Amino acid sequence: MKIIHCGDLHLDSNMETNLSKEQAVLRREELLETYDRMVEYAISQDVRVIIIAGDLFDKPHIRKTAQRRVLEPMYLHPEIDFCYIRGNHDQCDFLSDLEEEELPQNLRLFSGDQWISYDYDDVVISGLELNAQNSKTLGMDLVLDQTKCNIVVLHGQESDYEGKDRAEVIHIPALRNKYIDYLALGHIHSYKMERLDERGVYCYSGCLEGRGFDECGPKGFVLLDIQDGKVTPAFVPIAGRQLHEVTADVTPEMDMPAIMALVQECVAEISEKDLVKLILTGKTQMDFDIDLGRILRTLQAQFFFVKGYDRTSVAVDYESFRNDRSLKGEFVRLMEQQDFSEEDRAEMIELGMKAIMGEDVDV
Repeated sequence: MKIIHCGDLHLDSNMETNLSKEQAVLRREELLETYDRMVEYAISQDVRVIIIAGDLFDKPHIRKTAQRRVLEPMYLHPEIDFCYIRGNHDQCDFLSDLEEEELPQNLRLFSGDQWISYDYDDVVISGLELNAQNSKTLGMDLVLDQTKCNIVVLHGQESDYEGKDRAEVIHIPALRNKYIDYLALGHIHSYKMERLDERGVYCYSGCLEGRGFDECGPKGFVLLDIQDGKVTPAFVPIAGRQLHEVTADVTPEMDMPAIMALVQECVAEISEKDLVKLILTGKTQMDFDIDLGRILRTLQAQFFFVKGYDRTSVAVDYESFRNDRSLKGEFVRLMEQQDFSEEDRAEMIELGMKAIMGEDVDV
């Protein structure tokens, strides 16, 4: 038997924090297309169940188009069960406007505040929608048959400590030695798998597509291959676009052509369809300003989206100002005597130099 574990799809997200309106519209559509590709993968691999571990949607009100796109594969592929548990972002009931006879017969819900289980011969999938009350007793209330292969589904933040009235906290120690073979979790947007106990593991599948630069790296789902009661999980990347945070460390000897060459070296392995956040670090000469706009304009022609930050600081050669009788020299010597960190001192010297030379200073 094969099972897909996914979560945190956040379909119909606004996507406009970084992107233009046109790019955001495209990315919303791409999230739905990635969901479709996952289902197509499931068909090709004879997957029996797709587990959606919470945060299927992102906001209280969703478009009818998004609702239809989620339901269509369920209607078209009755051979696949969709086991869905709501997450903290699932504030809409996307089934509320459907009559009972319109509900997909292969949609299995973990609703209410009690454990619900679905049997697939020797495999049992159990889930609980957490709230402030049942999250405190989730381990005590969970009763599993040790002769079965047990998959457990929850949505929340893992913790070694019990949360105080926080439904989203999953107390991992309370689930140990409960005959769990695979604990399918949602809430964290990056893939992570850890040993739960001698018998089982717990896993965050991560999201299918990164939406912001706090979600960099490969994104996808987990394929569970279950043979003779043994679960073999494998991460499957599926995202259409990937987000990257790239750091380029410049040195005082570099001029603009050298810095631009360094940046190109740092992004050389990134696909043109991806999104890039560039951070310039390191040190520059005192009288040198990095033209970040020039760098970004070059990159914008190469990638789907680019943003960048200049976080370099000035390398101050104090020796060169020892005998300088100018106002610059006096200012640098004065700053050298102050009790500041090297980073803060360099920043103040940079601002002071610009002021002395009559340049515009951003503070």
